[in-house]
Amino acid sequence: MTRTEVAARTTRGAPFPRSLPAAGVVVAAAVAAGLVFLALPVAALVGRAVVGGSIASAVTAPVLQALGLSLATTAVSLVITLVFGLPLAWVLARRSFRGASMVEALVDLPIVLPPSVAGLALLLAFGREGVLGRPLSDAGITLPFTTAAVVLAQSFVAAPFFVRSARTGFAGVDRSVEDAARVDGASEAGVVRHVTLALARPALAAGLVMAWARSLGEFGATIMFAGNIGGRTQTLPLLVYAQFEGGNLDASIAAAAILALAAFGVLVAVRVLRWGWVIDARVAP
Repeated sequence: MTRTEVAARTTRGAPFPRSLPAAGVVVAAAVAAGLVFLALPVAALVGRAVVGGSIASAVTAPVLQALGLSLATTAVSLVITLVFGLPLAWVLARRSFRGASMVEALVDLPIVLPPSVAGLALLLAFGREGVLGRPLSDAGITLPFTTAAVVLAQSFVAAPFFVRSARTGFAGVDRSVEDAARVDGASEAGVVRHVTLALARPALAAGLVMAWARSLGEFGATIMFAGNIGGRTQTLPLLVYAQFEGGNLDASIAAAAILALAAFGVLVAVRVLRWGWVIDARVAP
């Protein structure tokens, strides 16, 4: 059947060939297979932890210590990401300048870098013999294999996720709404606060969550730049690796299950909040 004939049949309201339902079945099967592929590993992990009872005995000093360190460092890295990433996203979304594509490529680079390469790059930049390592050492600042190194590694690999999402959010704000607020007498700061940031809030929240989740799961750059020192640089992902390498499979499964459940819970909670923000924006006068 030619394209003209298909268009003619569609215009007259004639049904499409019966082969299309078969295509729908294939698509549905592919979707189901994809969901099973993504969900099965996590379900197997959590199920093994719950059924095997290892998660019930996971409340140990090393696990609590690693979990507390993970939460503290990711909170600090999130603040750093917000402080430096928000202006960068604003400039990339609202300003046209020569070399903008190069800047965007540099921002996105940590996403595609292998984590071990990111850790080695941080070591060469901020290590004792690195580009900035000697000036920092002369100032009495030592970064490698410290808690600060954990925060730095998390920020490096996670910031691009926030910048990308925030850039999209700022670019999607209707400029005419901002202009209307200016005409009504709003100051520039008021426009940014009450209009631009408010309208871009869902994208900003999504970016922060993705950055936090990436920080929480960071492993390669952390172990290369900060090491795996209990109580100082051993975050929860590193504890999972250490327990597994030490032959304590149950403890490794329990810690991994806690990490997976924490990440999943936060992602679901933020999606619920984001849905609430969308509803509020739609019903607002």
